[in-house]
Amino acid sequence: MGSEKVTEGQGLSFEGKHVTVAGLGVSGIPAAKVLHGLGALVTVVNDGDEERSRAQAAELEALGITVRLGDPAAGTLPDGTELIVTTPGWKPDKPLFTAAREAGVPVWGDVELAWRLRGPDAAPWLAVTGTNGKTTTVQMLASILKAAGLRTAAIGNIGVSVLDAVLGDEQYDVLAVELSSYQLHWAPSLRAHSAAVLNLAPDHLDWHGSMEAYAADKGRIYEGNRVACVYNVADKATEDLVREADVEEGCRAIGFTLGSPAPSQLGVVDGILVDRAFVEDRQKNAQELAEVSDVNPPAPHNIANALAAAALARAFGVPAKAVRDGLRAFTPDAHRIAHVADVDGVAYIDDSKATNTHAAEASLAAYESIVWIAGGLAKGATFDELVAKSAKHLRGVVLIGADRALIREALARHAPEVPVVDLDRTDTGAMLAAVQEAQRLAAAGDTVLLAPACASMDMFANYNKRGDAFAQAVRELGA
Repeated sequence: MGSEKVTEGQGLSFEGKHVTVAGLGVSGIPAAKVLHGLGALVTVVNDGDEERSRAQAAELEALGITVRLGDPAAGTLPDGTELIVTTPGWKPDKPLFTAAREAGVPVWGDVELAWRLRGPDAAPWLAVTGTNGKTTTVQMLASILKAAGLRTAAIGNIGVSVLDAVLGDEQYDVLAVELSSYQLHWAPSLRAHSAAVLNLAPDHLDWHGSMEAYAADKGRIYEGNRVACVYNVADKATEDLVREADVEEGCRAIGFTLGSPAPSQLGVVDGILVDRAFVEDRQKNAQELAEVSDVNPPAPHNIANALAAAALARAFGVPAKAVRDGLRAFTPDAHRIAHVADVDGVAYIDDSKATNTHAAEASLAAYESIVWIAGGLAKGATFDELVAKSAKHLRGVVLIGADRALIREALARHAPEVPVVDLDRTDTGAMLAAVQEAQRLAAAGDTVLLAPACASMDMFANYNKRGDAFAQAVRELGA
């Protein structure tokens, strides 16, 4: 199946083709099953050989799919391989992919596979990427599209899988698609109706190899856009990606800003979200879309998410009323600047999803006087810029987790006057102690904010469990 034989949609045939799927997990298993169902001769290779992988392998082998676990020959192509379909987590420098390049074998991700399998009447994609805010923005977008009476779903990293959305029986008018940098790296043919890059900050650099490579993969989302490339006016790197993209003739660059919008932008004027992009005579006119109070919660970075979602919806022709109604109907997922409780005049906010410095900075900017609970696995991050920008908001800091010393040292350099409690423990019970220490540092009118700026796996299974532990600790304070 060389590239000259690969065609899009109904012309794509896998009957009798040798396809290797790289990795099990949430995308590898569905891809293997789909390919097998299309008549491909599928071999799955997987690094791990633990109990869960063996159970997954047994399920696939019962269908007639070959599985190689913990394969010492993982750097070699299985005999006859004509295509590799990889899970997003496999890094581009894997020996298997080097062997594929040398043999001229194409490598697709599950998103690329889904895109190629779309039928001729498939729903167009409104696509979203960025370092932070992707899930919230896609969910907001889906809510707006539904308010306009459109059949839609939030797919990609969330909700319905991309393959299920493309191959299932459900008929859609348009799809709201969240795409990670990993997925975009392996999706060279993707061509969205319109797309947005919300922001760019260093993340996953161990996977991509450099910030330049990370940004380039994010920028792939703009390639071939038909109607609108939506960028963040406050983040010049996103606009640069638009300038570099090869789009269809007539596709427009549409900015979003928390300030007053220029023509071809969406922004905020006197507490109103307004559109100066998709209106007649945008030099003089603007369309009111919603009030800031319609955004839940109305933190600055979440208002930016709402503007990006609105821009994509308007690019698809959605009326202004549906933007307002969709934003009002939207409820954010747990652990995203979620108000847990007020105790003795202090607000307790769970933003456990703030797993990197960029997300934590946005969260810290949303409140005036903060006792900050932070720490965990730094993933190679540094904290000087975050602390320097946020110091004016800090009443106190409570540090937890394996890499808390990195934050403590940045605080000593840039906010030496801020009291710091360093909890020398990484057990899950440390969260209750952290909340108790935060209560001691806080005064009425303050916000105790869990925005760790770090991953959770040193202490918790995931950020959800970390946020749950915070909420439980707050409830114990209230009791």
